[in-house]
Amino acid sequence: MPATANRLRCLLEGHGQNVYQGATLMNTAFKRRSWVESANGHADFPLQNLPLGVFSHGQTGPRGGVAIGNRIFDLHAATESGVFQGQAADVADVASRDQLNDFLALGAAARQALRTALLQLLDEDSPQRDRLQGMAGLLLPMSECTLHMPARVGDYSDFYVGIHHALNVGKLFRPDNPLLPNYKYVPIGYHGRASTLCPSGTAVRRPSGQTLAAGQESPVFGPCQRLDYELELGVWIGPGNVQGEAIGIDRAAKHIAGFCLLNDWSARDIQAWEYQPLGPFLSKSFATTISPWVVTAEALEPFRRAQPPRPDGDPQPLAYLLDDHDQQGGALDIELEVLLLTARMKADGLAPHRLGLSNSLNMYWTVAQMVAHHSVNGCRLQPGDLLGTGTLSGPGEGQYGSLLEMTAGGKQPVTLPNGEVRMFLQSGDEVILRARCHRKGYASIGFGECRGVVLD
Repeated sequence: MPATANRLRCLLEGHGQNVYQGATLMNTAFKRRSWVESANGHADFPLQNLPLGVFSHGQTGPRGGVAIGNRIFDLHAATESGVFQGQAADVADVASRDQLNDFLALGAAARQALRTALLQLLDEDSPQRDRLQGMAGLLLPMSECTLHMPARVGDYSDFYVGIHHALNVGKLFRPDNPLLPNYKYVPIGYHGRASTLCPSGTAVRRPSGQTLAAGQESPVFGPCQRLDYELELGVWIGPGNVQGEAIGIDRAAKHIAGFCLLNDWSARDIQAWEYQPLGPFLSKSFATTISPWVVTAEALEPFRRAQPPRPDGDPQPLAYLLDDHDQQGGALDIELEVLLLTARMKADGLAPHRLGLSNSLNMYWTVAQMVAHHSVNGCRLQPGDLLGTGTLSGPGEGQYGSLLEMTAGGKQPVTLPNGEVRMFLQSGDEVILRARCHRKGYASIGFGECRGVVLD
């Protein structure tokens, strides 16, 4: 036990290393194949991804696992069988628990140690291939498993860094001045509700609240009539900070453990009445759906890009938000997609219809800038905290991340291929978010799906 504690202490002390450099070394595996056949060419979970999550199978309780193809590599079974050695064994033991908070707290060095071991174990030329293939219960069919929240989220904050969404929505209410004066200086955000975060597949019940109809002076109480989705990324916090101590922009990337998809369900009619002067409350707090797999920062390393330059005339970020390294590689090239499957489409055996296709390069602020700003006042971030990016729409039609934008605020209905018409979501509608990373010469990886069905 003392040896285990010492090895974990070494990893914790090493979490401040250059995470970009370490991740680059980890991704020299981009051409490797796995003996898990379903992983080779898998749209989301090839060997190069290895996202972590929490699952249960049959009568077993929740435990940590790794997605590989259409299987889940059971970390608990692997550690019990002595599959891992040294530091990787210690990290795998922590990651095998019923929540990933303890694993996320270990930082980049621990993630890299586990990733290295998994790449070696699951490679088609692994010396342990025969042994692993013969172990019952090590690889479980994902279709037979229940996926849970990957971490116990203490705090959830949602940002507003998708500038095209901000412009599109702003034009609906302030055509001549769509962006408020602070937008290009401050990564705008608000504190959300962690208790109603839920994993993909959880049904979402239509909320009720106060709404004010056009031309009326008094509100009425009743079910939301303008229910919407928002296409976002979620950001998982790794090591936290001490209350009162800010996370500098030059160190912010070391506190980012991984990413997921996030649907920030929104009751637009409730929001319109309640949001002044303090922002959204009941219109957002009823449900937020996430994809259940944590796609690590290391897996996304090949898909880093320079932050897109700001338009001429835009102000430079204040000093506490500006770092050359972050500007050169702090953006991510992730293709984002939102689809709709209505109850009628499902009954008729039709495929989901794509509503929007966008990219995370549409973020006006980087994730590191979000973290630096969130903590600059001394706010404490903790392992397993979740940040939302805000809706990541693109600049044109076909790239919207919400129905509010697609319908011009509920004025232009959307006609689906089967003839159904939508202004906002109806009972039985299922919203599906997907994400993919592509780069020539590299294996593509994905996030899995983030799904939710609307119930009345």
